Amino acid sequence: MEKKVRFYRSVNFKIAFSFILILLISIEIIGAYFIRGLEKSTIDNFTKDMNQRVSLLSTTLGTAMAEDSENEGVQLQRILENNTAADITEMWVVDDKGIVIATNDVGQKDSIVGKKNEYSDIDDFSIKQYVTLDDNNKRVCINVQPIQSPTGDSAVIGALYVKSDIEQKYTEISNTALIFFTASLIAGLISIVVSLLVARSITKPIKEMQKQAVRIAQGDYSEKVDVQGHDELSQLAETFNKLSDRIEDAQDTMEAERNRLDSVLTHMTDGVIATDRRGKVITINEMALSLLDTTSEQAIGQSILTLLDLEEEYTLRKLLETPDEILIDRSKSELEEDRMTLRSDFAMIRRESGFISGLVVVLHDVTEQEKTAEERRQFVSNVSHELRTPLTSVRSYLEALEEGVWKDENVAPQFIHVTLGETDRMIRMINDLLNLSRMDSGAQQLDLELVNFNELVDYALDRFDMMVNNQEKNYRIVREFTERDLWVEIDTDKIMQVIDNIMNNAIKYSPDGGKIEVHLMETHNNVVLSISDEGLGIPKKDLEKVFERFYRVDKARARQQGGTGLGLAISKEVMKAHQGQIWVESVEGKGSTFYISLPYEPYEEDIWE
Repeated sequence: MEKKVRFYRSVNFKIAFSFILILLISIEIIGAYFIRGLEKSTIDNFTKDMNQRVSLLSTTLGTAMAEDSENEGVQLQRILENNTAADITEMWVVDDKGIVIATNDVGQKDSIVGKKNEYSDIDDFSIKQYVTLDDNNKRVCINVQPIQSPTGDSAVIGALYVKSDIEQKYTEISNTALIFFTASLIAGLISIVVSLLVARSITKPIKEMQKQAVRIAQGDYSEKVDVQGHDELSQLAETFNKLSDRIEDAQDTMEAERNRLDSVLTHMTDGVIATDRRGKVITINEMALSLLDTTSEQAIGQSILTLLDLEEEYTLRKLLETPDEILIDRSKSELEEDRMTLRSDFAMIRRESGFISGLVVVLHDVTEQEKTAEERRQFVSNVSHELRTPLTSVRSYLEALEEGVWKDENVAPQFIHVTLGETDRMIRMINDLLNLSRMDSGAQQLDLELVNFNELVDYALDRFDMMVNNQEKNYRIVREFTERDLWVEIDTDKIMQVIDNIMNNAIKYSPDGGKIEVHLMETHNNVVLSISDEGLGIPKKDLEKVFERFYRVDKARARQQGGTGLGLAISKEVMKAHQGQIWVESVEGKGSTFYISLPYEPYEEDIWE
């Protein structure tokens, strides 16, 4: 059913109203400018003309006053009366003593002539001209002109006071403005009628096209828009008719394409979901059901936002307008094995007409990629942080030395010692990073040799026994080795590095006076070395992470001990290169035990004979 549009909301009304509004604004602006200009021109002309007349009259009066005749007053009176005009209401002549000697008003002659001037504007005998209000609250123009002697000495012998009626000029301007705005009102009324007719001629074909659009939306393509004229609206009407034909032709084709698309979506190896134009799921393949851990019955008809848990962050419109892929966390718990990240790519299903008929979502399992990317980001962050800390310390000490501390024989060596220590720490860290990089790329080859593993471990532990006197805390190493000599093929330097890393950690985190137990045993196919300490232990949640690069259980204490955070990571890579293993067992508060396992093949004793 077509919804009726109220007249004041219609395009017809809006076009007419806009036209009238523009016209009225234009007339008001032009009228204001015209009236203002007319007023200024009229008043300026009046005051200029009055000023010239008063100046000329003062010259005539000056000649009469200079004659010094007995009938001077009568002569002046006659001059004023002869120069009286309709726009002049009052004229006085005052002598140099301020006495009124003539006036143009015969009725006032006996009352003011011969008396002292009462107007202060004449007292200084200067030229004046201004507009003011009289006793009847009407505007008048006042002119005061000094009367000079015609003898040439420029002596002031009196003054002429003239009051003229300027109100009539303002009245004429008001009458002109009234005529202008009356004409504007008539023009506005005529324009309303014209604009309504013009608007109707524009909106009528638009209305027809709107009805045709409604019929197309309802699937009725039989009717056509009546094309009249050759303007833009007729071209638009022709376009509507062509659009109707093309949509009708494309309808069957789209249905066939949709069936083929459903078939493709069903058999794709990636997770695929298809929705209608309202975002309701209409198709979902087996892979998507598996990734989302749901059934077809539960998914069909459900909103795509609900199915993907995106209701809090997105609306369907925002989802359509988002050009980038969206990462969806489908983890069941915080455990590593339960983590799942899906990458969802959204694409709109469009008809040839541009109508959006649905949405396609392709799901990819990117859990491993995200894990790798996160590890890479964390690694870069850790490297930056680990290098920044010693660099900041070195800079601080060098700045202090630059500012003059090097002159202090007691402090300077200490500052240099700390700077060298931090530099060595950075060098160790960079060397460790280079070793890890070579191990990751496979560029570092193992220098394998057959060695007596018992003697190698003994040699390594002997060095730590020798170092006990130089340590700040005491410890003792307890050894428990198998009696049989274990010959293994290893890279001696790298395995020594692994043992050193584990022993250094055991010493760092053991209490003063603690015991470090070292066990060496053999199994059927492996040699197993375990090193146990009595330290703080490792929380259960951190056991799987201690071999990650830069990971520290107690970061503050580890940095204070001077470690790089890469020792166990290097040890893990070394053991991997030897086809061996390294792992840890720990009870928080009681200590930790690190194990390394190497492939082992027993040799007969007589092979060396």
